[in-house]
Amino acid sequence: MSVVDGVKTERTVRFGLAFVGIMVIAVNLRVAFVSVGPLLVEISSDQGWSNSTAGLLTGLPLIAFAVFSPVAPGLAFRLGLDRALWVSLLLLMLGVLARSAPVEGAIWVGTALLGAAIAFLNVLLPSLVKRDVPTRVSQVTGIYTAAQGAVSAGGAALVVPIAHATNSGWRLALGIWAGLALVALAVLLPRIRRHVSSAGPAADGPSPTYRSPWKSALGWQVTVFMGLQSMAFFILMAWLPSIEQDHGISQVASGMHISVFLSTGTLASLGAGALLHRFTDQRPLALITSVFAVGAYVGLAVAPEVSLLWCVVAALGCGSLIVIALSLFSLRTVHHTQAAALSGMAQSIGYAIAAAGPVAFGALHDLSGGWTLPLAATAGSMLVLCIVAVLSARNRLIG
Repeated sequence: MSVVDGVKTERTVRFGLAFVGIMVIAVNLRVAFVSVGPLLVEISSDQGWSNSTAGLLTGLPLIAFAVFSPVAPGLAFRLGLDRALWVSLLLLMLGVLARSAPVEGAIWVGTALLGAAIAFLNVLLPSLVKRDVPTRVSQVTGIYTAAQGAVSAGGAALVVPIAHATNSGWRLALGIWAGLALVALAVLLPRIRRHVSSAGPAADGPSPTYRSPWKSALGWQVTVFMGLQSMAFFILMAWLPSIEQDHGISQVASGMHISVFLSTGTLASLGAGALLHRFTDQRPLALITSVFAVGAYVGLAVAPEVSLLWCVVAALGCGSLIVIALSLFSLRTVHHTQAAALSGMAQSIGYAIAAAGPVAFGALHDLSGGWTLPLAATAGSMLVLCIVAVLSARNRLIG
């Protein structure tokens, strides 16, 4: 084997190992959260909750995202990026198990724990992509986002049958996802052990001086974009099954619709990743997919009887928008440490915006007694998303 072939082989192996690490982390980032939606009516009935309280359960992880996202870059600085990711996965597994425990208040504690863990992972994964595959950011982001959607689609389709198949009900259906985190911990452990001497500030090399995204208009535009596109997704995850069931669609069928939404979003994520990789100007794709989000909420308000159609439209928007948002953390920065800083800022403020969505949506439903008002209000916020999509997708760097 020639020296050139040896170098190519080494690069391929390094990329493969990095890609596997990214993927086993990524598949854990959504399914533990979105699997609650199809079971929300059942959980609320079991716990005796109002719609506002049920909305708080789905909003609690988003609150945790807002609170803990700014902490993630500091955690990576102290432990090293790889160790910080491993510890976060461990916390996620413990949170999923605690959420399903038949103990008073455990569902709230466990949900908060898994929310904190996902906050760390959400912030640090784009930094890992920036560090390990800097020339393929959009492609890899699209692939791992699509994998999240595929796993989540399977989870949304399975949770109701699992809950109805055993006496443990919704607790088992939500608790089984701890197994995914356990697999990721096992896969990443050898990598942590190989780098046992690299923990701490020097683990990822010296960090260059860079402009803080908190002092940049572009940083704030990316942040608002992140928040509104996240709100579009999480409101649907929390309330679409309830909206559909109020219009005569069965619980099982509603769970399948969520699965269709996530499956279609998977394809949209792959497509968005491929398109972003080809073009330097992300504005057309960002605007078009934002318009899809507007259309989905307007459609649910005026023609809920064809909700499956609006699920597909929403999936085309949300599946693409999340890839754009995550890619912007790398595309708008000059170094993986700055990418982590922007990711922490955007996900902290952004998820604070998103966290208000499911709670406010449920409150507007309680206030109006129907779904038209909350759907119309959300459609209005998606118009704002269209504006910030164009601003944040300009081909610029924070510096």
